[in-house]
Amino acid sequence: MTEFILNGNPAKLDAPAEMPLLWALRDVANLTGTKFGCGLAQCGACTVHVDGNPTRACITPLGSVAGKRVTTIEGLGAGSAEHAVQRAWQELNVPQCGYCQAGQLMSAAALLARNPAPADADIDAAMAGNLCRCGTYVRIRAAIHRAAQLARETAAGG
Repeated sequence: MTEFILNGNPAKLDAPAEMPLLWALRDVANLTGTKFGCGLAQCGACTVHVDGNPTRACITPLGSVAGKRVTTIEGLGAGSAEHAVQRAWQELNVPQCGYCQAGQLMSAAALLARNPAPADADIDAAMAGNLCRCGTYVRIRAAIHRAAQLARETAAGG
């Protein structure tokens, strides 16, 4: 039994400690927004936050998140209005097929939490581990800039 905070709520998952977090989330917790891509932590489709850090769930053992905070795409912006990256992705119509987008959104949200006004080079560095076979990288970068702007407007009360 592994106990941790999942999307802001206490969770107890009855699964082997060595089970990849990805499969525990999808198959035990029934949260299917986190996607399987490569299984080697190379594509970023399975990105979640563990204590606020972008983490590849496909190679992270469930037992390693005991006592930690895990946020999946389902928990991004939960408890409030949608997250700025979600709004920006919708405004700019970022996804094409959409398969990689949960991981893209999670990496972008982690970047903006660390750096609320990233330059293109910051975005490129933070997003380098997230692959998009449809090639939506230009729209992703534009959406991250837009999300930063939306977050600033929200913080200013606008």
